[in-house]
Amino acid sequence: MKAEFQSHSVLGMARILVLAPFPLDPDQLLLRAKQVDAAPLPDGVEVDFKPVKAAPENYVSHHDYLIADISLFEAGLQAQADGYDAVCIDTVSDSGVNALRSVLDIPVVGPGRTQYAVAAMLGRTFGIVTMWRQWLPLYEKVLSEIGLANRCVGMRSIDVTPNNRTLMAGKDHALPLLLEAAQTLVSEDGADVICLGSTTMHEAHEFLQENLEVPVVNPGPLSYFVAEALVALQLSQSRSAYPKPLVPKLEMVHGMLDGAVISEEST
Repeated sequence: MKAEFQSHSVLGMARILVLAPFPLDPDQLLLRAKQVDAAPLPDGVEVDFKPVKAAPENYVSHHDYLIADISLFEAGLQAQADGYDAVCIDTVSDSGVNALRSVLDIPVVGPGRTQYAVAAMLGRTFGIVTMWRQWLPLYEKVLSEIGLANRCVGMRSIDVTPNNRTLMAGKDHALPLLLEAAQTLVSEDGADVICLGSTTMHEAHEFLQENLEVPVVNPGPLSYFVAEALVALQLSQSRSAYPKPLVPKLEMVHGMLDGAVISEEST
């Protein structure tokens, strides 16, 4: 398709905005930005991280999914106007991806669907290793939406409560548990590839890859590479799949999140 946006990549200056799914302080945001260290992108590619204004406490119910969609949608609305060439979402739930695709001409990349598609290319089957059983419905949602549920042979949780602000800090005890779960996915469930169940687990990727003989997909860094490739190739989401709204209500969405901030501050 012919892209409807003008990219900075022709000047070697592609800019990617990554939307963090929780309100974070600078130190917490830096923990997520460390994912870029695992993504040796071409020179001139700029990756910025931006937190949402408000969010659910975690993603464990449809109540949470709805708020997550709205908060990430609002956070990304100005990306194109601010000169970014692509948007990535920093959660494998891919919250807000579809809505942002309907209003932005620049590519919007979700790490969930991206890692499952790549895992399906790297092997016949894949499995998902995760911290928390409560996240399993999020994987099922995305897999069903993109039609790859039949390629996922298992999801294994170590049932260690995650921290969306400090990530894996203080959770070194989780690494051998994640390895054991991943090994079970390979030996018992038949997974050819392992996918991480959250971008918050990115600090476990190197350890798992060093100790497993199958590929381990790190969804965050992978999504940046895919975003950069789409920009370089002048590709973006199809308007047949993601039509623009007849009457955009973007100021309404901004007002909703501004109201959410006030509500959170008063509690």
